[in-house]
Amino acid sequence: MTTTNGTTENGQTDRKPPGLPRPLPNLEIQHHQIFINNEWHQSVSGRKFPVYNPTTGNKICEVEEADKADVDKAVAAARAAFQRGSPWRQMDASGRGRLLHKLADLLERDRVVLATLESMDTGKPFLHSFLVDLEGCIRTLRYYAGWADKIQGRTVPVDDTFFCFTVHEPIGVCGAITPWNFPLLMVTWKMGPALCCGNTLVLKPAEQTPLTALYMGSLITEAGFPPGVVNIVPGYGPTAGAAISHHSDIDKVAFTGSTEVGKLIKEAASRSNLKRVTLELGGKNPCIVFADSDLELAVECVHQGVFFNQGQCCTAASRVFVEEQVYPEFVRRSVEHAKRRLVGDPFDPKTEQGPQIDQEQFDKIVELIQSGKEEGAKLECGGSPMAGRGLFIKPTVFSEVTDDMRIAKEEIFGPVQAILKFKSTEDVIKRANSTEYGLTAAVFTGSLDKALTVASALQSGTVWVNCYNALHVQAPFGGYKMSGNGRELGEYALTEYTEVKTVTIKLSQKKL
Repeated sequence: MTTTNGTTENGQTDRKPPGLPRPLPNLEIQHHQIFINNEWHQSVSGRKFPVYNPTTGNKICEVEEADKADVDKAVAAARAAFQRGSPWRQMDASGRGRLLHKLADLLERDRVVLATLESMDTGKPFLHSFLVDLEGCIRTLRYYAGWADKIQGRTVPVDDTFFCFTVHEPIGVCGAITPWNFPLLMVTWKMGPALCCGNTLVLKPAEQTPLTALYMGSLITEAGFPPGVVNIVPGYGPTAGAAISHHSDIDKVAFTGSTEVGKLIKEAASRSNLKRVTLELGGKNPCIVFADSDLELAVECVHQGVFFNQGQCCTAASRVFVEEQVYPEFVRRSVEHAKRRLVGDPFDPKTEQGPQIDQEQFDKIVELIQSGKEEGAKLECGGSPMAGRGLFIKPTVFSEVTDDMRIAKEEIFGPVQAILKFKSTEDVIKRANSTEYGLTAAVFTGSLDKALTVASALQSGTVWVNCYNALHVQAPFGGYKMSGNGRELGEYALTEYTEVKTVTIKLSQKKL
């Protein structure tokens, strides 16, 4: 996978290739119920919740609202599917791989439909959904399909009176709570390793963006997964999400979202059954540009790193430190890039930026932009909503930003670039690490020695050198400090979905 959220390895946005299929903006929504045991259900309470298109503000449909009673049914189905002797547990490991490959085939077949749903639900440009998100989903499933029959234990040398070996076993019923910024991609990041290891799954998609996850329910059935292996419970965090976090018959929870909610999930896990928890949370990611870097490459990479997906990325390059010798030129070129960025209809192939996800997020971004103005940052461009355009915000660049400003400390999650100045390597390392987060970071320099020195000093789960958002399914992803616990992607993710059992056998001492 070149990247899983929107740019090629040099930071360039993927452009429209010849013959790209057209989106289906008038697509009829077919799947809007709760998915349990390979069947569609109404909610126990009878409640539904509306799903809106952030581009138009229009209601797309109403979805059945799951709460604790529905989660209980889903967990019971997942537990039954995990029992010894069930079709899922009796399946050969390579059979799990074949099912994941089949699911990837179905995503390939329905790629236009899923990309259309994703853009309707999130407001992200269709080309990004089709070329980046769906490509990432397909590659993730295929990668973990290949791992299904390669999860092996070891023999352990002890003394010659014992034979000792380890077995890697599935944990059991896994809960997955996914975010609204990359709805389907984050489903596959959790579904792929969970299923390849032999677990069963109860998935709660974000209430803002449940449509592609629900569509996946129909593909799960078509691919041939046994009933109960995957269950999908759309609903709200304080009800359905809390029920998953507190459930004593769920053995592990994986969550992507805010640090505040991550704390609640970890607390709930400790108060229930000490279930295992992996968290991929917020970031206030430093991006360091040295004077000896390829400046145009740095400007382009950082621009994409800040503005991709409307700025709604946990990996966003939201603190840009630029060495003072090249600071004025970096600011000038960054402003040019921001002014050229095309904001508009996600189904227009020229569009690079769509609307923010909802009014709450929109208001938060506008309020933080205002704080930047009031605290003395220099507004270079943007800085306001698009007139008469609902949830659209102009690409915004601030220079003369200092470390004590809110836009330099808080996760904005919007199209706002904050550019700071630095003088020395030691100074910028200290400032880059002076945050509660530690998700990603980037270094731009022409010196390999400097790149390795700074990369080793940064407190971050991922460090990119002369690139940005270069995420690969083979490489682990996760954060230090309050950016989370555990890792997703790569072989490392398998350890998050398996238990290691040691078996020790006393050997007979009789002479043969």
